[in-house]
Amino acid sequence: MTFRCVHFDDLTKAELYDLIALRLEVFCVEQDCPYQDLDYKDQKAYHVLGEINGEILAYTRLVPKGVSYEMYPSIGRVITSMKVRRDGYGKALMEESIRLCQQYFGESPIKISAQTYLKRFYKGLGFEQVGEGYLEDNIPHIPMLYRW
Repeated sequence: MTFRCVHFDDLTKAELYDLIALRLEVFCVEQDCPYQDLDYKDQKAYHVLGEINGEILAYTRLVPKGVSYEMYPSIGRVITSMKVRRDGYGKALMEESIRLCQQYFGESPIKISAQTYLKRFYKGLGFEQVGEGYLEDNIPHIPMLYRW
């Protein structure tokens, strides 16, 4: 898998269509969670595309400070397609996303809204829980922070 990072303004129509299709496939269909995916943060974000043979199979969205969280940049919409899940690409995707956050936003802590069942995964990447759990779109989540 190769990773590319593209600001919203530089995404092609085909890339935008493919990444939205992947987000809907995982978050709405697979997780059976109808929610408003398009939240007007995409236009301010960098988009990390994980591709194999030109197909987007992994994805994150890097959001600058002041958009999702006042004091922190964030990584969100973390996805690996079912086609490649459990092949280690999720970890590689997050490591690349953390590196790119540092490149674009400096060494500011990174905040995420993690699905609770993935706490151990994110903890293994250096994130720590920083608050109580909550429901987001009826799915249990926890706030987590990555500090350099």
